[in-house]
Amino acid sequence: MLELANVDFGYNKELLFSKLNLSLANGHIYGLLGKNGAGKTTLLKNIVGLAYPRNGFSKLNGKITSDRTPEVLQNISFIAEEIYVPPLTARQFLKKTAGFYPNFNTEEFFRNLEIFDVEPDVRMDRLSYGQQKKIMITFALATNTDLLVMDEPTNGLDIPSKVQFRKIIASSLTENRIIIISTHQVRDLDNLIDAVIILHEREIVLSSKVDQIGERVSFGVIHAEDELDVLYQEEGINGQHAIVVNPGRDYGNVDLELLFNAITNNTPALLEILK
Repeated sequence: MLELANVDFGYNKELLFSKLNLSLANGHIYGLLGKNGAGKTTLLKNIVGLAYPRNGFSKLNGKITSDRTPEVLQNISFIAEEIYVPPLTARQFLKKTAGFYPNFNTEEFFRNLEIFDVEPDVRMDRLSYGQQKKIMITFALATNTDLLVMDEPTNGLDIPSKVQFRKIIASSLTENRIIIISTHQVRDLDNLIDAVIILHEREIVLSSKVDQIGERVSFGVIHAEDELDVLYQEEGINGQHAIVVNPGRDYGNVDLELLFNAITNNTPALLEILK
């Protein structure tokens, strides 16, 4: 379990976060959504212990992450948005680094490299940025840590690689693992995450399971003659795309991009229903 409790954080005198609280359960893939500059990277750094709150704490399995003890570090994998690779092959990197993670799965590492079509015996610094990112994603997955955090992992990946990414991530989830994926490319998380966190104006305005959202509201194209309780709408190619109250409570597919647009355009009625 991951818990953030009453976190106050700021780089200067001004606080970026004040009394921030978040609780994440094992066995879920969380999508962290927010506009550029919303504070997603800062939140992730607080989660993994790379930033030090003025008050409050982040705990993984009861251990404060900012203490950076070996027990904590061997159970966290973090992929930053900007990666820097050493002048080593993937195979050499494995030999030098995997030993820090007691649950590292070498077979999984090479299997996913093959799926990503990455050569393990070419120096990483001579590969394209996209190929470098695939190696780091593959390594992080193979650590089998309880917490895996990725900041904009699909940046630099082409469309086929993004499809492979979703498949590999989905297959890597276990009942003991928490996966957090931060992105502003909302479509990249379609059919992958089962819970969503939306950070807006330095606050967590929504933290909910996707199926609960789909039970409370419906997403689709509406027409002027439809008599619906519309919570939010915007013009699309084929008409008005809207979020409406789901009176029947039958689960429907969640349009993450439409949900994100609605939340960040300040729709209190929608937030009230989803909380």
